[in-house]
Amino acid sequence: MKRARGKSLVALTAALALGLSACGGGGSDDPTEDSNGSNDTSDNGGDTGGDGAPSGDITVGVAYETTNYHPSNTSSALAMGTNWHVVEGLYEFHMEDYTTYAALAADEELVEVSDTEYEVTLRDGAKFSDGTDITSEDVVTSFERSTAEGNIYATMLDFIESVEAKDDQTVTITTKYPFSLVKERIAVVKIVPADATDEDLTSMPIGSGPWKYETISDTEVIAVPNEHYNGAYPAGGERMVWSVLKDDTARTTAAQDGTIQVMENVPAENVELLESAGLTVEEKPGFNLPFMLFNTSKAPFDDPLVRQAFFYAIDTEKLVANAMSGKAVPATSFLPESHPNYNEAEVQFDYDPEKARELLAEAGAEDLSITLLTTDHPWIENLSPQIRTDLEAVGITVSVQAEASASLYSNNLDVDDPTFDVALAPGDPSVFGQDPALLINWWFGDNIWTTQRSFWQESDMESFEELQTLVLDAVQLSGDEQQEKWNEAQDLISREVPIYPLFHRTMITTYNADELEGVEPIATTGIELVGVTTK
Repeated sequence: MKRARGKSLVALTAALALGLSACGGGGSDDPTEDSNGSNDTSDNGGDTGGDGAPSGDITVGVAYETTNYHPSNTSSALAMGTNWHVVEGLYEFHMEDYTTYAALAADEELVEVSDTEYEVTLRDGAKFSDGTDITSEDVVTSFERSTAEGNIYATMLDFIESVEAKDDQTVTITTKYPFSLVKERIAVVKIVPADATDEDLTSMPIGSGPWKYETISDTEVIAVPNEHYNGAYPAGGERMVWSVLKDDTARTTAAQDGTIQVMENVPAENVELLESAGLTVEEKPGFNLPFMLFNTSKAPFDDPLVRQAFFYAIDTEKLVANAMSGKAVPATSFLPESHPNYNEAEVQFDYDPEKARELLAEAGAEDLSITLLTTDHPWIENLSPQIRTDLEAVGITVSVQAEASASLYSNNLDVDDPTFDVALAPGDPSVFGQDPALLINWWFGDNIWTTQRSFWQESDMESFEELQTLVLDAVQLSGDEQQEKWNEAQDLISREVPIYPLFHRTMITTYNADELEGVEPIATTGIELVGVTTK
């Protein structure tokens, strides 16, 4: 059970047994209405519906947008966050601490048949939100979707040899080799109907979670309780409304005036404003980061000395102090200092413009002129003026070009024969879990990031293969032996830096504790409110 969320669980489970189909009654279904619908959240005050289920809406202000909600391939911060409430894996994470719990699985632990074979039985009576029974076929096809060639999830699951139906309610998972993180990693796979089309899953997926999507638009996502849900965390309100508010000021204002009850990605300079409005503000150090990505298919970015020079040239301490109001930690390794497997990396990029000039001269790149691509996320754009100044101070001429995240990739990186130089963008694969192999493989594995964006797999196959071997060895070990491999991997990445963080952010979340019970902020992008109820 989720810690600090148990107070309402007994009552909610009882309400579930009586039938949750009435939970959706009473709330406005009109997405054009104010995000609080017909229920003024200031009047929630412990109100419940006639069947004892919580009333009122749960309203959220989110900082990112997307058009892809496909549970088997999305990497969007918005879609990942909303899907946590709508679709389930066999196992899911308590995102506040990355412990796992049985979601669609009946048992908290996998049945280990051998060191490479496991069985999972489905939760008794589990149904999708359209009322159809969930069977092993749905599980098998969902794994097939997630492991299909070209899928960004495929490298997270490449330890799997096969997933087969043992009977209608049990699947057998066979791994290629002993793997120490099976339960955590298969949480990546969300179970969707076998006959669902990719078009439907992209626009509005069906799942088995406590909530189901009602409407999805560019500006708002609305979910209502799934009356067929029979798991441990039933919906805690009449609707959940995610308002897409990319602008920091708009999101802050919405939290101040009560339009939203929960806000992600709180700017550090707005913390006092929100606290003075009576809201709770919590900070959690996490993996979330801005990275610089180099096109290593072209000179001089194929030279690790040039890539290192960029990081020595940037005064990251100043960047954190001025652009992030101190709410970040300069990167001392690929993993953040808060990570359980962190180890200070071999190469430390302390601000050293003279070192940067020496490396550029050694690489024959003294008169370098670049275009720095950035996404248009406000906090990323805020970094570019100082980065430009710092790079130009060591002799690099910089032109900054900001684009929406989707177009930055589609127009510049994900094209035939890309000619871009360097990209600055946000990233946080810890939405999928926090094991080092997953985080490392996201940017440095045999996937789109290396084959189509950084090209490191082609420009330095020897170093690439060395890192793959370290990761493969690590996932088959445990304890100190495993940690030694993670340390070696962090050292190698710090030497090569085809993609590397400038700093790791402190994630700041604000919420109205007078109106919601059980909110537990997380250290990654997105808002996770499974088990949260209105008061």
